[in-house]
Amino acid sequence: MSYQTDLPPASFPQPSPRQRARARAAHSIEALRELAARTLPRAIFDFYDGGAETESTLRGNREAIDRLRLLPRYLVDVSHPDTGTQLLGRPAAMPLAVAPTGAIGYGWPFGDVAIARAAGDAGVPYALPTSSTSSIERVAREAPHTRLWFQSYMLRKRDFTFGLISRAHAAGYEALIITIDMPTGGKRERDLRNDFGLPFRFTPRNVLDFGRRPGWVVRQLRAGLPALENMAGFVPDAVDASTIASSVGKNYDPAFVWEDLARIRDAWPRKLLIKGVLHPEDARRAAQLGADGVIVSNHGGRQLDGAVAALDALPGVAHAVGGRIPVFVDGGVRRGTDIVKALALGAGGVLVGRPMLYGVSVAGQAGAERALFLFREELIRTLKLTGVARVQDIDATVLHAVEKKGSHPS
Repeated sequence: MSYQTDLPPASFPQPSPRQRARARAAHSIEALRELAARTLPRAIFDFYDGGAETESTLRGNREAIDRLRLLPRYLVDVSHPDTGTQLLGRPAAMPLAVAPTGAIGYGWPFGDVAIARAAGDAGVPYALPTSSTSSIERVAREAPHTRLWFQSYMLRKRDFTFGLISRAHAAGYEALIITIDMPTGGKRERDLRNDFGLPFRFTPRNVLDFGRRPGWVVRQLRAGLPALENMAGFVPDAVDASTIASSVGKNYDPAFVWEDLARIRDAWPRKLLIKGVLHPEDARRAAQLGADGVIVSNHGGRQLDGAVAALDALPGVAHAVGGRIPVFVDGGVRRGTDIVKALALGAGGVLVGRPMLYGVSVAGQAGAERALFLFREELIRTLKLTGVARVQDIDATVLHAVEKKGSHPS
């Protein structure tokens, strides 16, 4: 296997004063999303924003959150709310980690580094994906003060996959995330409509689309087209990132089973998280196998359309593991109130992906920082308004009604 561990310094583009001002003026994640839609070509925005097929699961993640209502208590001293918590046994400034999201460099050159640095400044972990546009080694070098987790898919080329995991260990990543919900890729119809396929081919439709965003085009040309740096050598004769990405997409391993996961557990000496868990029995088996946590996730609605909403699956998973290991959840988290609802249903923390893509696409690291600022500011406000002095005191009593969704036979 051939890869470059000593990559040359990159030219990280800095946001302009106008871009910074636009990010500061965004008072919600939805406002950052709207700015991103006006900043990116439609094909890139839809690739980040979209889901599989009819997008019913994408919508369902938000609907599940919105169904829950908070039941506040008052006359409680909330003058100094504490958002601090423990994530995988180490302090975090809030119960949030940045989820692994691929191809960030198409939104902002070396956006993986920008988000990692923002996460470090905010005191939360950052999960680097296999399909990042900055390598394992580059992110470790450029964001040395950030708690780094590495997310790996299971590819048919097992030696290559284990090579990535070994690189993450050598670079000091504290946790490994194994994503189990991709035996094949989901059908993302927005991408098909936008002629945004892999391997990528220029068509009149997408050329016109890109041409409508000259600022994005200039930024990309100055930095150079993004490369999937972790995947160098995966396809020896590949000439561009698109060809590599297409090959990776065709090489997810549908034969990956529990025994294979056990071998990874034996080989990885640090914290291990299993991502893509929806069924309680899978969570129970992960705990028995020795995982250090599970992430309740339907891949942001990008895989199986019609799958249960992540928040609806959360109570059943939390009950199945019975407090033996922490449970995290992702999918549709956009507000501080969403974090409180997730914790009230049994989560130890949330992961956020698309909000960081929106932020970094608008203003690089400054936009990513804005997204994390909004989550923390809204979380503090929610603690005060619900009468909870500390994040660690959140429980089901802050909810008006805990719906018994997603509870499979135990």
